[in-house]
Amino acid sequence: MIGVGSPCSPYLKNIIHKRSLNIEILHWSCSKNFTGNWVGPHVCSYNGIYCAPSPSNASLKTIASVDLNGTNIAGYLPAEVGLLADAAVFHANSNHFCGVIPESFGKLDQMFELDLSNTRLVGAFPEVILKMPALKYLDLRFNGFEGRIPLELFEKDLDALFLNDNRFDSALSENIGNSTVSVAFLANNRLTDCVPKSIGKMVYRNELILMNNELDGCLPEELGLVGNLTVFDVGFNSFSDGLPESIGGLGNLEELDVLHNVLTGEVPGEVCRLPALTNFTLSSNYFNGAPPECLAMEEADKVFADFSNCISGRKRQREAKVCAPVVSRPVNCRKLYSPPLAPVLSAPPPVYSPPPPPHTRFRLCLRELIFIGQAVTTACTGPVYAVVIA
Repeated sequence: MIGVGSPCSPYLKNIIHKRSLNIEILHWSCSKNFTGNWVGPHVCSYNGIYCAPSPSNASLKTIASVDLNGTNIAGYLPAEVGLLADAAVFHANSNHFCGVIPESFGKLDQMFELDLSNTRLVGAFPEVILKMPALKYLDLRFNGFEGRIPLELFEKDLDALFLNDNRFDSALSENIGNSTVSVAFLANNRLTDCVPKSIGKMVYRNELILMNNELDGCLPEELGLVGNLTVFDVGFNSFSDGLPESIGGLGNLEELDVLHNVLTGEVPGEVCRLPALTNFTLSSNYFNGAPPECLAMEEADKVFADFSNCISGRKRQREAKVCAPVVSRPVNCRKLYSPPLAPVLSAPPPVYSPPPPPHTRFRLCLRELIFIGQAVTTACTGPVYAVVIA
């Protein structure tokens, strides 16, 4: 518990640990006086507290849900929250917590929805959350969490995952394809390296938002296997090569955003012909061609945003001197993935490549290289192949 004088809880007047109707409840009073009626034995009538029959004894009432969203509570999350053993929903977003999520949260066996977004929490990913067996909805966005996203998270049976606007800086785990989430928001972090090919296994995925990270390499062809995908956003990263033609098989795709990458080549017509696609944003890349199907999107009152590319005849494109160094030396992921036609008995001699200028270097980070006819797994931490932009 926190004392009134704690420097982290200027608005926290008191915390009262109370028992009533077999309910464990924490009593907060804050500047909005949201908890002003948290007095007396009738806990189920308290603001933000919702009760239901106990799963273990229907004759008893227990706290099933706590809703403290936007109530201006400040201070540490007290460990006693872990005593709400029957609670299925705990929403406390848009408050002024500090510190970390207590280990006692691991006792919340019935927790189905946990929302602690926009609450100023910090530290590594709270792995205590991995101990919640019933959790389906996790929202930790707009906090100060940092470090790696644990691979165990993608093995949990989640339906919705919101981790955007933190400071996570790891690579995406190879097992991301095992995730059952239908919505994943991982934007505005510092995630690095490639998008794993296993993403093609995410058959339940509807929305995948990876914008504004530090991802690079090539978009995998396996994206075309995510048949339920409706929104895909990888804007503001450093992806190279072109758009995989396999995206043209995503019949449910409505929004596609690849803004501000280093993508090249011609925009695949298969993508622009997608029946559900209404918003296709590819501005600030180096595409040098767009077939009639793409230009026809504008005539159908759909969004086809292609400015700051290298497409001849289109308005607001890059200057030729900016396009030439990139367009003339495109990355070809498919070629690099292809095995040799005949066995190679010795390693080929190194090919000299001039060093890049200090201001620009784009990486093609491949998780598998084909060498001597066999797949060699790489750590994907360094520039396996580089495109140098003059």
